[in-house]
Parts: sequence; C-alpha cells; structure tokens
Amino acid sequence: MKRLLVLFLLFISVFSNAQQTEFVDFKIGYVELDMRFDKLDSIRGVMQYTFDILKPIDSVFLDAKGVAFKNVFLNENKIEFYNDGKKLWIINNFEVSSNNKLYFQFASNPKKALYVVDKENSYQVWTQGQGKYTSNWLPSIDDVNDKIIFGLSVASDKSYEVISNGVLDQFYSQENDNLWFFKTKHPMSSYLVALVIGKYNKKTETSKSGIPLEYYYYPEDSLKVEPTYRYSKRMFDFLEEEIGFAYPWQNYKQVPVHDFLYAGMENTSCTIFSDAFMVDDIGFNDKSYVNVNAHELAHQWFGDLVTATSGEHHWLQEGFATYYALLAERDIFGDNHYYFKLYESAVDLGRQDLAGDGTSLLNPKSSSLTFYQRGAWVLHALRSLVGDEVYKKAVKSYLEKHQFKNVETSDFIKEVERFYGKSLNTFVNVWIKQKDFPVDAAFGLLQEQSTFINEYIMVDCQAKTSKCEDYLKYYVSDEAKVKVISQMPELVTNDTFKHGFKVRQAISQYVRQIPKELKDEYETLLDDKSYITIENALYNLWTSFPEERAKYLSKTRNVVGFNDKNVRLLWIALNLNTPFYQADNKQGLFEELVGYTDERYNADLRMNAFNYLNLMNACNDTCKANLEKAKSHHNWRMVKFAKDMSEKLENKK
Repeated sequence: MKRLLVLFLLFISVFSNAQQTEFVDFKIGYVELDMRFDKLDSIRGVMQYTFDILKPIDSVFLDAKGVAFKNVFLNENKIEFYNDGKKLWIINNFEVSSNNKLYFQFASNPKKALYVVDKENSYQVWTQGQGKYTSNWLPSIDDVNDKIIFGLSVASDKSYEVISNGVLDQFYSQENDNLWFFKTKHPMSSYLVALVIGKYNKKTETSKSGIPLEYYYYPEDSLKVEPTYRYSKRMFDFLEEEIGFAYPWQNYKQVPVHDFLYAGMENTSCTIFSDAFMVDDIGFNDKSYVNVNAHELAHQWFGDLVTATSGEHHWLQEGFATYYALLAERDIFGDNHYYFKLYESAVDLGRQDLAGDGTSLLNPKSSSLTFYQRGAWVLHALRSLVGDEVYKKAVKSYLEKHQFKNVETSDFIKEVERFYGKSLNTFVNVWIKQKDFPVDAAFGLLQEQSTFINEYIMVDCQAKTSKCEDYLKYYVSDEAKVKVISQMPELVTNDTFKHGFKVRQAISQYVRQIPKELKDEYETLLDDKSYITIENALYNLWTSFPEERAKYLSKTRNVVGFNDKNVRLLWIALNLNTPFYQADNKQGLFEELVGYTDERYNADLRMNAFNYLNLMNACNDTCKANLEKAKSHHNWRMVKFAKDMSEKLENKK
C-alpha cells in the first residue's frame, strides 16, 4: 500500500505540471455557502461540478489550497480521494464520458483571495481571485484555460447584501437570515468568480442595448453616487458601439469595498473596486473613478470574454483595457486629453528603458507599465497603421471567433493581417517583441496627429528663456502652463491665478514659499473645488504667514477631503502646532488623530494618521498597538508601511 501511495504521489507531481484541460473539461460548478457572520471562522459549503472526460485518465484534480473535504461522491457513488493540501485528487479509471458529477462538502480558512474586513460598525466580505487564486477559498481550477459556468447560493445575515456574478435568480428572506441564488449563463475562468457581502444600497440604470447597470454604494454615501458613477452609462454605450461586439454578460454590477488590494478588478459582470474612489463633487475633480471604471468595463470583453492563455500574452487583457479606457475618456474629455495621456505613457516607457528595466511585451515578468501602457500604445500604433475600418473589423472578428475561449497574441495579429491583406511581422517585431519601447516612433506619431502635443513639447523652460514669461500670459494650453510653473515657479504672478483648475493646482504644488505680493490671490486657492489644492494651499499659507494661521484654520475647519481625510488630518496637525489658536480642545483633536490609526478605518487614512503622529513624535501606546496590528493587515502596502515605521520608531529611541 505504501508503495502504491508513493507511486501515486510521484504521478501527481508530474501530472499537476501538465495541462489537465487536455483530458478533462469542467463545465459547471455550483456551490452553496454559509456566510453568516457567526460562521465565518471558516468558509463552509457543498459543491457539485459537472465535467467531461476528453481522454482516458486515472485521476482528475481540483485546486484547493488548505481546504478540507468530506463526503466526496462521483456520480452518486462515494469515491476514494486524496487531499495533498493544494489539490483534491479523485482517483478513478476515467473513460471518455460526459456529464460526470462530482459532489463534496468542504471547509476552508483562506489567508488570501477571500477577505473578511472590519468596516467601522459592520463587516465586509470580498474576494480577489486574480493573482491570489480563488482556490484558496473555493475548490476550483487555477488554470485560466478551463472556463466554467458558475452558480452560487449564499446564506447571509439579515441586514447584509450579497453580490456575485450573474443574475440574482432567487431570493428568500427568513427570520434571521437571507438566501441568495446567483446564476450565470456563460463559462469563465475561476479567477473571475466574485463574492461581496456588506451593507449597500443600489442605483440602477439600463444601457442603450438593454443591459441592467447596477451601481452599489454605502448607505452613508448617497451624495457620492452621482460623481462616483458619472459617465458610467455613457461609457458602457460607447464601448459597445466602439468594440462592435455586444456586451456578453447578463448584467453589469460595480461594487466598492473597504481596503481593496487594487484600484479595481474586472470579475465577470461584477467589478469590485476600492472605495477610495467613492468621491463627492469636489473629489471628482482630483481623483475620479472614470478611468478605472472604463478600464474594468473594457475587461468584460478583453480578459473575461477572451482570456490570455498565459502571462506571456497578458497584454491582450491589460493593454486592450487600457486602450479602450482611453478611447472612452476621449469620447468624454476630448482629443487633447487622449493624446496627452499617450504622451505621458510614452515618456514613462522611455524612462523605463533608460533605467534598464524595459522588456518585451511578451515577457511574462514585464512591469505593469509595459503590460498596460505599452500594450495600449501597440493598439494605437496598429490602428494608425491599418486604419479604422480594418482595425474595427479585426477586433470584432477576433472576439467572435474566440468568445468564451483563450487566446494568444498571434490569434489577434492573424485577424488584423486577414483584413489588412499584408504581413505585420515588422510591426510585431518593433512594437511587441523587441525589448525597448519604440519611443521615437511613438513621439513621431503623436506629432503627426496632435498640434496640442507639438505645442506642449515646444514649451520648455528648463533653459529659462525669455519666452517663458509669455507662455504664462498668453496662448498655450493649461497643460503647457503647468509645465512652465513646475520648471519656473518664480514666474507666477497675480494674473496667473486667473487661469483654469489645473494651473491653480500647479501653483499650490510648486509655489511653496509665497511672496507677499501673491498672498491675496493665493488665499483664494482655499476656495477651489479641489481637495489637493486646498491641502497644498493650507499648508503653504500656514508656513508662509505665521501671523495669519488662525484665519486659515478657521476657514478650513469643516473641510474633510477624500476618504483618507487628507485635509482634515493636515488641519488637526496644524491646529495642534498652533499654540495660540484656542478654538478647539487640543486633547480631543489629538485623540481623534490617534483614533484614525485604528484597524476599522481604511489603510490610506491609517497611514496618513501614523505619518502625522510620527512627524510630531507623538505615537503613543495606542498608536504603537495599532501599528503592531497593521503588520498583519491583508494589504501588503499597509504591512510594509507598518514595518518600516516601527523600525523608524525603534531607531529614535
């Protein structure tokens, strides 16, 4: 028996590195989960998979990291299985067959991929499968090449909403809890399975093509709904028309969550995004959700409908999503915005190459800058080469031919070549395969296509020419004026304040020591509809004119800022360091600042609070205890920050 087990373990170590999809096709996965709060010490569920055997094989597996199993049945017969802590192995002499049923009960205690987080006076559950593996909480297939139709049934606490992929097919309200049944129609990779549980309200619109668009928000954020989701329907309608392929899923949901790992994640029909993007009308001007919104929406086609076979072709997801998000923004904000974003990314890609960090777009270890921005540039350059008509026909054909399947770069290029009628080998070598980004060709395209970019490049005051003063007075764009201010802030005059939002924000950023002759105009920055401008201006005025500190603190008393309370935290710190300003209880303000280090607040707010307390040498025992807890946070940024700050505090002793 021991010999047989050794042979089996040797077999699975070899087989697990092979493509199971050559032998087995998992078709449908249905799971029932108990997600009531008093049960969340572990995730418990029952699950059934339906699968086909494509070639004879003596075992199949599901990925299941740290998952416990019992009562495993194959086609209604109890079956021998092996759980190695990473996979569930079903041992059987499988012959070619269809509609096999695998049933089991499971329990998982995930350390990643599913997160239970405190959110002030409630809790949230949310998932992140990409890069973290859904199999940490749900037995599934990590291989993106096996696409499955999923259905989820969830038991939850009475006062909580449950959100998942697909449509809510059934809902039952019971005395103490609710039952939710979600149903999808088409297959998807397991990393795109989504689950969110929390306290939400919802606003719904309908796209031009009849797709329900669901916008979730916290009950206390009703005033942030319009600015956060601004342009959502317009972008949805635009992308359907621009891509030329109908939105492929039943509905589209967007859900903000607390302390999310990334900006957003394009789960099939259910984007999860960071609640840092829930903004009011003022916050929209500084940090809107528009680009992330469009990017994750574009992924519903490029990533979810057609999925890259491996990391080598990851740009087919991120490059496409970045490019189509730019097109959606172009529709809203105009050509100059579009070309300026391309210009900025070309500069960043060129700098990456100069630093020796550039890679081929087909290198699976490429940076996000390469996958996202170079990928977008490939599509812009390709469209410029072959023309709009050929490009759009090729994209539509590519999606039609490979829908609900997996793709490689050659699959897309073949479609473009078919409609273009010429080889694209040279283009592919230069724009996709070679290590260095073709920065000269990129700038050449921009200068051919945009007078705005030509002007921006022309305006350069590093040499401090006599023209620079005129640039701030006359005809050049606000973006060019910002460039001048960043290079020669001493040229700012009272007349410069008369220009637009971007110019005024640049003044707050680059004119830090304020000349007395600019004081009156500079004070008007505190009235701008920008939390970044107000934060910069408050600090610069407070440091430049000590005798006026009470006035500035009084004027900004009720300004909070973004979700990280950027203005409020600065205001508290400045108040505590203004001894003669006695309008507030200093101890109460200090306790408020320390309170924001608590784990019930979002990571950005906590890090801001920790930073101010560290600058003030005022991290007390409560602060230090919260810093210690932060070392075990699920977000790596918070963990790194906590460890670095702890080290700094130790070095101060």
